[in-house]
Amino acid sequence: MNKPVYKRVLLKLSGEALAGEKEYGIDPVVVQQISEDIRDVQKAGVGIAVVIGGGNIFRGLAASARGMDRVTADYVGMLATVMNSLVLQDSLEKIGVHTRVQSAIEIKQLAESFIRRRAIRHLEKERAVIFAAGTGNPYFTTDTAAVLRAIEIEAQVVLKATKVDGVYDRDPVKDRAAKRFDQLTYMDVLQRQLKVMDATAISLCSENHLPIIVFNMKGKNNLRRVIQGEAIGTVIKE
Repeated sequence: MNKPVYKRVLLKLSGEALAGEKEYGIDPVVVQQISEDIRDVQKAGVGIAVVIGGGNIFRGLAASARGMDRVTADYVGMLATVMNSLVLQDSLEKIGVHTRVQSAIEIKQLAESFIRRRAIRHLEKERAVIFAAGTGNPYFTTDTAAVLRAIEIEAQVVLKATKVDGVYDRDPVKDRAAKRFDQLTYMDVLQRQLKVMDATAISLCSENHLPIIVFNMKGKNNLRRVIQGEAIGTVIKE
């Protein structure tokens, strides 16, 4: 691997990313590939932390729309992210990547509680860190949690892994004429109402001058390529 341009990154994965082509649950083959990608960049000396959504198991907002209490639904969604985090931890450990899961809600038997200084120390000791349970609060998305944790651990960039190769002006799956952007500003995303991250997450990035790179995790070696500074995906910054 060529010299990386980032020393510490926060990788944001959707829960659906772990499901692969399945409509529900976890695809072990996909988890294995993600783990190998993480191992490769870590071997190059990059400190990597991960936040995973829970949409492959449970979506709090969708459950709330069907009549479930919103706060309860969001907490169930947080538990889904803990499940995904433990799955990824197991996969990483099996290929030699020392990993710690830190949860925003206390689950002593399964994960450490989130402590910022401890998380940074893990990264300094070349361990991967997975942040589970979002922010620990209802009404906040895992995108916001990813940005918050990235700021707290002093990551240089948020890498938003998706199923498409960047940000488009409309859904490229439904419209082949959709235009992909190479670069956007935070204000562009907010004004165009582009579905990259929620407004809170984008605003946090803007206030803290934290760039976001949206890229396709499925592409061969794409995580490594992004960290090496190759121009793939869409860069969002000032």
